[in-house]
Amino acid sequence: MVQTLTYVAAPRTIAEFDIDGLVRLGQQAGGIIVMACEVGDTLVENTVLLQVHGAKAALPESDLMRAVHFAFERTSEQDPKYPIRLLVDVAIKALSPAINDPTTAVQAIDQIDDLLRRLGGHDLDAGYAHDADGVLRLIFPMPTWEDYLALAFDEIRQYGSDSVQVMRRLRSALVRLADSMTDDARIGAVERYLKQLDASVDRSHLTAEDQQTARQEDRQGLGLSRRHAQTKRLPP
Repeated sequence: MVQTLTYVAAPRTIAEFDIDGLVRLGQQAGGIIVMACEVGDTLVENTVLLQVHGAKAALPESDLMRAVHFAFERTSEQDPKYPIRLLVDVAIKALSPAINDPTTAVQAIDQIDDLLRRLGGHDLDAGYAHDADGVLRLIFPMPTWEDYLALAFDEIRQYGSDSVQVMRRLRSALVRLADSMTDDARIGAVERYLKQLDASVDRSHLTAEDQQTARQEDRQGLGLSRRHAQTKRLPP
């Protein structure tokens, strides 16, 4: 038996799942609740919200709806993508031709760098919840590490490819992010983004000399090529 719950109300954004409440409902039904939407999604009329698989009897729709909290806009309570999205918006707006403020973009990357380092140390594959007996009762979508990297870097890399300052700061963020982690898969994903950054520099309108400069990592964007400055002073 599969019970499907469809959203039938004015557009709202999913702000939070009541994980414990949904697990209890799944246990009560003897089935598994599978969320069709994720935190941060905006629901419109007739959007499938969830399905209950293997239940002995249908659950009250009102109980299921109470376990999903809605808001008029996204929040950061269970949606770490949202603050990253806001910071990316600040960065790409600063990089627009009408504003042309790469220093503000670099300051936004500073905060994105910090958020990604914090996320990199956590289990991001946590979209499964079990009851007290260890039985799976809830499956809900969660962003992967690659999803976070795409959100954090893709648009800034695309809009900032002609900015030496932005390219240097992005490289510093990626290099140091890889250095801060121990998981090989996540490090590999960051290294693939470094290759994409190189490709963006190659396709940019920068001169050959500026492209070479853009490939130097620098936490300030245009301040100090730290890695080169430090290694030159090391004794032989």
